[in-house]
Amino acid sequence: MFHALEKQVQRAFHDHIQARYGIDLAVAVEQPKQSDFGEMAVPAAFQLAKLLKQPPRKIAAELAAGIGAIPGVSALEVAGSGYINIRFDRAAYGQGLLTPAAAETAAASGKVIVEHTNINPNKAAHIGHLRNAALGDTFVRMLRARGERVEVQNYIDNTGVQVADVVVGFHYLEHKTPAEVRQLTEDPAVRFDYLCWDLYARTSAYYSEAPESRAWRSETLHAIEAGGGAQGEMAHIVADAIVERHLATMLRLGVEYDVLPRESEILHLQFWASAFDLLKQRQAIYLETEGKNTGCWVMPAAAFAGDSGTEDSKVIVRSDGTVTYVGKDIAYQLWKFGLLGKDFHYRPFLRYADGRELWVSTDGPDGGGAAPPSFGRGTRVYNVIDVRQSYLQDVVVAGLKALGYAEQAAQSVHFSYEMVALSPRCCAELGIALSEEDRRRPYVEVSGRKGLGVKADDLIDTLISKALDEVAARHAEATPAEQRAIASQIAIGALRYFLLKYTRNSVIAFDFQEALSFEGETGPYVQYAAVRARNILRKLEEKGERLPDFGAELTRAELGHQLASEDFWQLLLAASKADAAVERAVTAGEPAHVAKYAFQLAQTFNNFYHLYPIIHEENREKKVFLLWMTDFFRRQLEWTLDILGIPVPDYM
Repeated sequence: MFHALEKQVQRAFHDHIQARYGIDLAVAVEQPKQSDFGEMAVPAAFQLAKLLKQPPRKIAAELAAGIGAIPGVSALEVAGSGYINIRFDRAAYGQGLLTPAAAETAAASGKVIVEHTNINPNKAAHIGHLRNAALGDTFVRMLRARGERVEVQNYIDNTGVQVADVVVGFHYLEHKTPAEVRQLTEDPAVRFDYLCWDLYARTSAYYSEAPESRAWRSETLHAIEAGGGAQGEMAHIVADAIVERHLATMLRLGVEYDVLPRESEILHLQFWASAFDLLKQRQAIYLETEGKNTGCWVMPAAAFAGDSGTEDSKVIVRSDGTVTYVGKDIAYQLWKFGLLGKDFHYRPFLRYADGRELWVSTDGPDGGGAAPPSFGRGTRVYNVIDVRQSYLQDVVVAGLKALGYAEQAAQSVHFSYEMVALSPRCCAELGIALSEEDRRRPYVEVSGRKGLGVKADDLIDTLISKALDEVAARHAEATPAEQRAIASQIAIGALRYFLLKYTRNSVIAFDFQEALSFEGETGPYVQYAAVRARNILRKLEEKGERLPDFGAELTRAELGHQLASEDFWQLLLAASKADAAVERAVTAGEPAHVAKYAFQLAQTFNNFYHLYPIIHEENREKKVFLLWMTDFFRRQLEWTLDILGIPVPDYM
């Protein structure tokens, strides 16, 4: 509602300014410094002053006098040296919230593709992957909430170095056959992704001890890219089994996808070959004939290094003929925009609880079943990848530009984020041994290659266990199954909120006690506010009363009467800004803005709860109004938490 009125004010000012002055002005709307100045402030007069060479206050007076009536606005007031303060018609605003019109959503201007999670399928997911998935999934929810058509992709790098290193471990260090590895994936007593976590670290250590063994990696990469032999078969077994584990882990957080494009098909269906030919034809890359990159196909540093030109040229194809990650990613990005003239084949991979299919790419027709949706062909693409990959993302965009796809390059967004570390206290609780120096640090970095870190499922299990202690103490009468279900919802809420409340450029130091606290800026605090709102309405029913028919009992006049109270008005105004918070978060590309709003909304509701005896109010008009406010808070809290992917427990 708030955002809709905001846009209405902007349109009215824009159209009037264009008609009166012939200026096409992008009208800004600001929050007044004090609530008694009104609900919005328009600084258009300052924007026009330089163009019209007139004092801002004179222009502001002309605008306020000439713009005419704006539906939902009761007054325009010139203030200070030229601001125009906007005051809402409170009764009309309340009625608009009580009986909302059809929501105005963003006009769909094509498909948005968001690629996130993208975990190398060589070991268990870790806490850093959880931040990627939480950011990507929440951004998808934000886009969909404003009416965007979004396709969610989770790219599976099943032919890369990390998978090759696990295959090296099985093939050369443990001398296992593909059949023996498959048996491990099918053994219910074996956590295969955990086993590979340790094997990957052991292989990395072996390379350091015996440098000549690195030749095994190159040989294995060739076998995987060719898709044949024992090593190629083993790579598919390893990757497919671990992808299943990753999907199960992410589903615990409520994260789902539409399609899993696999790197193996980018090679086998000649996506890369087509992209390679294009890059050579447009002279975007060249064959290096001297220096350390002799025999490699490289992209010149001038294409992506900016004005400094200090970066080395980037290797796209190694001298042994294998393709680097960034080479395959250029091909993948071209496919996302529908620029390759090629497509994958697909087959269903799994079905989610709501009946939606998750599809995976294949190199041949599925041979029956339902036809897959149309994937790819996006108009905007967001790649959720950590900030350490910024250089490679720059190379991908440079590849699009070099091929003449400037528009698509401009619509390629690197949705970057900083790493997740652990607080020393968290390390102690997880049993991770630290040096005295590390204990004094604000956070401890993790490394999958060294086997140092916290597996995502272990982290979630520990959070559930800690939440369960609290739930069992508060609700001893509940069954163990009920207690665990509630604890799981609290744990997931705590984890997702903790990962989302920091801006993307902030390093996170995860801490159990901070995340699970019921006080302060945490997921459980916001969940508790939603549960409290539900409980008020539940207690009303326990008293034998029904929730009133708000539309019938609250007339415009009664709403105006109640909202004349500045306290009620400010509470309602704060509770109605969820849509504006999401809009600003999308524009900024910052899910943290929605998390911050959720916390502020919970604080506002808790203040309301403590100030007013809602179900014991004796005045009928005021009681109905207070119950409506409670129900409105509940719906806004639940909607905002759903955007954040946070469940609302039945009790806490």
